[in-house]
Amino acid sequence: MLLHIPQVLSQAEVATLRADLARHTWTDGGATAGAQALSIKRNLQFPPEHAAFAGLSQRVAEALMRHPLFLSAVLPRQMLPPMFNRYADGGHYGDHVDNALQRQRFTGEQVRTDVSTTVFLSEPEAYEGGELIIDDTYGEHEVKLAAGDAIVYPATSLHRVAPVSAGERLAAFLWTQSWVRDAWQRKMLFDLDMNILKLRARLGDCEEVLALTGTYHNLLRQWSE
Repeated sequence: MLLHIPQVLSQAEVATLRADLARHTWTDGGATAGAQALSIKRNLQFPPEHAAFAGLSQRVAEALMRHPLFLSAVLPRQMLPPMFNRYADGGHYGDHVDNALQRQRFTGEQVRTDVSTTVFLSEPEAYEGGELIIDDTYGEHEVKLAAGDAIVYPATSLHRVAPVSAGERLAAFLWTQSWVRDAWQRKMLFDLDMNILKLRARLGDCEEVLALTGTYHNLLRQWSE
């Protein structure tokens, strides 16, 4: 499931985050690439070893964890600290699939990457190219969102970032281990949750809404790890 989550960060939060990131030196993104990705990855990343990284990363994490759509769609069990990348001057990242297991840099714990998330920090008119292109069973999907908006999608997806031919594309990116491993089960739970909310707004907590709510939680209980 690909899901556009609007206004994870407000315009003011984006502006402050961009200004704070601009005060520091970025490093070659190839330093964090594996052997296969190294030849197709050309970008800059904000170094996680930097003293300012934890605080900047936490701002994005907290904003996502406040957003009801993110919580419903992802069902986060463990979130890896959001990182930051910058694409300019032809920067790109070719077709790849994210690593299935990644180490939480603050705890050292291995985390399974079920869901990928990108939070856009540049307005789409600020750069040319730079689309996040995600492949699934229905074909290719090009994503280029407003600053502060996020896209979530299964980490199993083949995806790439198109070359940025002008301007600068700045984004936060992260992975989450979900309480529900299977992407289709997560989608069904999300669809059920959204429809329960619509029915509750229309009908209140009637018998049918309460029954569907019970079904949602029983499915979550059965499918969660």
